[in-house]
Amino acid sequence: MWITPEEVALKNALKLWVTDRSNDYFLLQHRRGHGDTGGKITGLLVGALDTVLDSNARVAPFRIVLHVPGSQVSWVIASGATVEEVQRHWRWLDQNLLPYMAVFENKEDAASFVLGKVKGLIAEEVLGGQAAREDDPARFREDLARFEQRFGLPQREKLVTHYSCCCWKGRVPRQGSLYLTTNHIAFYSFLLGKEVKLLVPWAEVTRLERVSVGLLTDVIRVHTRRKQRDFSMFLNVDEVMMVMCQLADIALRRLLDSGGLTLDQSLQDSTNITKRVLEEQALRQYVLSLFGLPRAERLQEVMSCSVWTPHARCHTPGTVYTTDGYLCFSSREEGQCTLIIPLTEILSIEKAESTSALPNPVIISVRCKRAFQLIELLHRDELVEKVRHRLRDLHWKQNLISGHDLRKKSSVSSTPYYTFCYDTVQSDDEDSSGSISDKALRHTVHTDLVSTFHPSQSDAQNKTSNTEHVRERLWDEHFTEFGRGVHMFRTDKIRKLVALGIPESLRGELWLNFSDACSSLAAHPSYYTDLLERCRGESSIATEEIERDLHRSLPEHPAFQSETGISALRRVLTAYAFRNPAIGYCQSMNILASVMLLYTKEEEAFWLLVTVCERMLPDYFNRRVIGAQVDQSVFEELIRERLPELSERVPDLSPLASASLTWFLTLFVSVLPFRSALCVLDCFFYHGIRAIFQISLAVLDANTAELSSCSDDGHALMILTSFLEQLRHEEEAHVCAEDAGSSHRLNITTLITDAHEKFSAVSVKHVEMLRSRQRVQVLQAHEDSTKDNALRLVTPDVSLSPGDLSELYDLFKTEHFISLYWGDGVSSSSASPAPPAAAGGCVERYVVDRAQFKSLYELLTPWSCGTHTDTVAQRAFTLLDQDRDGLVTFSQFTHMLDLLYCEELNEKIRLLYRLHIPPALSEDTEDSSPLKSPVLSSTRPLCVSLPNGERKSYEEHLQQMLQDLSREKQKDEEKPLPLMKQHQFIQFCKTLYSMFQGDPGEAELFQAIGMVTSLVLQIGEARQSGQSQGEEQWSVSFEQVLASLLTEQVLVNFLERPVQLSDRISAAKPRQYQERAGLLMIQHTHPRVP
Repeated sequence: MWITPEEVALKNALKLWVTDRSNDYFLLQHRRGHGDTGGKITGLLVGALDTVLDSNARVAPFRIVLHVPGSQVSWVIASGATVEEVQRHWRWLDQNLLPYMAVFENKEDAASFVLGKVKGLIAEEVLGGQAAREDDPARFREDLARFEQRFGLPQREKLVTHYSCCCWKGRVPRQGSLYLTTNHIAFYSFLLGKEVKLLVPWAEVTRLERVSVGLLTDVIRVHTRRKQRDFSMFLNVDEVMMVMCQLADIALRRLLDSGGLTLDQSLQDSTNITKRVLEEQALRQYVLSLFGLPRAERLQEVMSCSVWTPHARCHTPGTVYTTDGYLCFSSREEGQCTLIIPLTEILSIEKAESTSALPNPVIISVRCKRAFQLIELLHRDELVEKVRHRLRDLHWKQNLISGHDLRKKSSVSSTPYYTFCYDTVQSDDEDSSGSISDKALRHTVHTDLVSTFHPSQSDAQNKTSNTEHVRERLWDEHFTEFGRGVHMFRTDKIRKLVALGIPESLRGELWLNFSDACSSLAAHPSYYTDLLERCRGESSIATEEIERDLHRSLPEHPAFQSETGISALRRVLTAYAFRNPAIGYCQSMNILASVMLLYTKEEEAFWLLVTVCERMLPDYFNRRVIGAQVDQSVFEELIRERLPELSERVPDLSPLASASLTWFLTLFVSVLPFRSALCVLDCFFYHGIRAIFQISLAVLDANTAELSSCSDDGHALMILTSFLEQLRHEEEAHVCAEDAGSSHRLNITTLITDAHEKFSAVSVKHVEMLRSRQRVQVLQAHEDSTKDNALRLVTPDVSLSPGDLSELYDLFKTEHFISLYWGDGVSSSSASPAPPAAAGGCVERYVVDRAQFKSLYELLTPWSCGTHTDTVAQRAFTLLDQDRDGLVTFSQFTHMLDLLYCEELNEKIRLLYRLHIPPALSEDTEDSSPLKSPVLSSTRPLCVSLPNGERKSYEEHLQQMLQDLSREKQKDEEKPLPLMKQHQFIQFCKTLYSMFQGDPGEAELFQAIGMVTSLVLQIGEARQSGQSQGEEQWSVSFEQVLASLLTEQVLVNFLERPVQLSDRISAAKPRQYQERAGLLMIQHTHPRVP
């Protein structure tokens, strides 16, 4: 390939390079010792150097050098792995450049002309290839060329990046190159004459982990279902691990049944994935999780800066992040100081005069008459201009939606209340436009609901009231100093206030502000009302499930023992199910929504639920609760990291992690006393899921001794349940004062404080990294369940061994994936089709189209028909595709193979017969096989020799066999097959002839099929002559064809010859990739003419 010209000293280069061809300006050379096959030391040394050296220093064995006569400096302009590749470039230079170089009087000008031309060729190749979107296109182009040459995969296999590393086989390391693509991990090594290639699909990777092996501490271990591979000696192991986790996650989301997980729009097309895109995506995911932003937000600008923090009387250094709808700031130490400003709250952003004390200042004014100062912005002008542009667009959209009548009412109440709003019946004096007034929305519950939360004793009431007043005063002081609303400064002080428990009067407001649900509410003023109108009277599976769970939501609370509370909960859950049908309704949503309704208005509760389900707990409430299971695995990993004593004493942590599923799904509401659960919810809305991880670790840490001595999983569950039931809020301590041992009860505030102090290292960045790693494992576990279900569905109906069925499933799935990898022009499955419903209501995940089926058939069929195999495969697909959707399921495919390998001869011949009648063979089907039609003769002697030496005519023998078959048919009572016409029988014979070609007994088989052909022709002619004048048409029945075939023992022996399916499968595995990849490369290199 053409390479960016590099200067070389030709005099020194001659020691390692040998010139094969030369002219006035160019030299074609090969490396000294390259190609030595006699084991010479030079060949081995060159091969070892090429592999041991870093990938950037490795040199191709052939090259073309531009040499200016009389100069000691030359330029390498082309290189290649094969002599053919370099000779192609040599011919191009000889034909297109060399004739024009004679016009230059100055040899230096001629050299400059060549160098410019080569750079132009490289630029053309870069613009038209994968390297165009890379940071270093020239270097990436060279890496890509090596990858394509070494692995021979189609051009649609998108290379993302590559690293120099060691791959370990036992205790032996092999230095080589690790290539990471959108579909595979590929490793190549060539050491001392031995070449090693590994190609592992991401779809087969079950786990990625960093381990220590001996003295090596940074080893990346890649687990598949069959083996594991260790890779080490990376310059930046953290970067490699991050890229591998991202690529595995993207591939599995795209290929497997991800249970509702969504893939970011920028990653939908695998050809757009580059290393830079992955880095941007990782940063975006971190920012969304750190600030709890909507999943659709796109990261725009990231800049270092300092923010003036009035409470600290100084500028706090950190990073500002801007997205489509937010401007956020985070201090250098995560959690020390955080600021979230929705663009909807910003009135203006202005540049102030820069001074030595305040370099590049920016003033941001918000609606609550507060301003924020940012300094030390390196690209201040760019940031201000882009934020202003987004503000203009945002204000224009708001005015367009609201008709210039922006809603200006407070989203929270200034007094404590428990609200159930939006009754289905509106008052007569409501506005005729259909909007619901605030008065109609507010229905404060009776005092007995309030008394449910407060003790009835007067002393207790006084104590609780005093505590509430103290907390309210602390929060008022905090608001004065740190601000109020979404854009308040979030510091360690507010964390301590949240740990004490938010006052009843402020809980709803702060939940809305901490989660930023109030921004969604303000941006969609009539959304909830319109949604209720649209879903009124609608019925679905989700609404049925909601009805079943309504009375299970806080059943002990008076609010949900009345129709008012139940109706409000029904409306909130139904509206969300209608808003997001992909989630619909999931158990535990009712519990969360019911608690939200106690502290917010109905519309606010709806937006809080939206925020929790779609922003704070993404992927938790899909049909497989994938997000919760991923966090279970993350929690198990955190136990090993943060609680080493417990993990040593309890080797199997999975039961403890499983017990935490309810904790994560209901945010402890269903396992803690109500007041204690509210404190956990306060922390969750402030910290996000990080708080749940920390509190869960604190619960296990407090019970380490008891859990370590547990006899079984049930005992451990009882310990945790008892501990959680005893966690009380400080205001409830007097309720249990008379209980024995009440002094040992743990305060929830103490637990929350301990959780933060002991497990503060559980950061958002660390959780996101573990999630990316564990998601691979969870998705693969679901894939194993999918496979088990598919095999369980098929096994009762076939005679294939479980091992063969499992291997067949893997081959079938791989064929499906190959077309998803590279399917362009060869297979119609360029996108994963919707899986059809199988028998019994089960859904089969993987299906194949005609091209994929043909590939599998050719690999696995026991009836190899040479060039005619393609035609038979096409007919087999048509026969199996009963619903005519162009797809065949795994169960249909295995039933066909079971018939070919395990059924009796009669059934095999029945299948062969059906392949040559409609619908498999239609009337207008043209045979594309190059085989000539067999010569059909009816003049040969028709007689058969019986085992006892007696000779009987074929007519008599056939009549006896037909009688036997008719008796079997009566027992079977199968639907009779249509008659076979003459042109169909010709195709039938053609298939039989093709099956015998190349067989050792070919001549005898041909003679036997000739006898059968003659007999069947006579039978058809006899049937034709016996028909009436208007029905004259040659035809034979299946029974007649079967009986004729059974008269020839040679044919019977051939068709009953045992063939091991396991051998076919073993041979098919390596061929599947090679043949499909080769075919796809031909298709891409030589596109079909339409």
